[in-house]
Amino acid sequence: MIDDFAKEYLHSDLREMREALLWKLDGLSEYDIRRPLTSTGTNLLGLVKHLSIWEATYFGEVFDRPFPEPLPRWDDDALRQGLDMWATEQETREDIIDRYRRVWQHSDATITALAIDAPGRAPWWPQPDVKLFAILVHMLIETSRHVGHADILREQLDGSTGTIARRAPAERDAALWEARRATIERAARAADPSTA
Repeated sequence: MIDDFAKEYLHSDLREMREALLWKLDGLSEYDIRRPLTSTGTNLLGLVKHLSIWEATYFGEVFDRPFPEPLPRWDDDALRQGLDMWATEQETREDIIDRYRRVWQHSDATITALAIDAPGRAPWWPQPDVKLFAILVHMLIETSRHVGHADILREQLDGSTGTIARRAPAERDAALWEARRATIERAARAADPSTA
């Protein structure tokens, strides 16, 4: 019984994080979802593309249930070069989001069909023999990590924050946030005399 609870708990959190990631694209222009917002090129649509490829790999290939559409394999040079982290001009927002949603369906079917201790194989891991539990935890961590990136990127673009639409503030109090930022800046400068 605890196994079923654990599997559903992790799966539910994964579903929530997936939706949070897509919410970060809502209302933004094509340019804003694609443009590099860090020195390494991190961008919102690239995070969705990256997670779609790796979630399909983890819940597909690892359990011998391959995703039915062509995607780069884990050992593909394109992935080593980071081509999963950004969208080309030929790849549309709709195509990437729709594929991510199809990956969810495929992953959800795998999660539902297998027991939490079902064996799998991730040849790129140091200990490649894995269980569904480990992959669920890994994908929840990986997705949550990238949702955190997306949250910061979106805040840089328009000040929007939060990970779940229903908990997001209806309006942003710019004066409140500027005052908080100024307080934090003063504390940082005071802690480091070399900035005076």
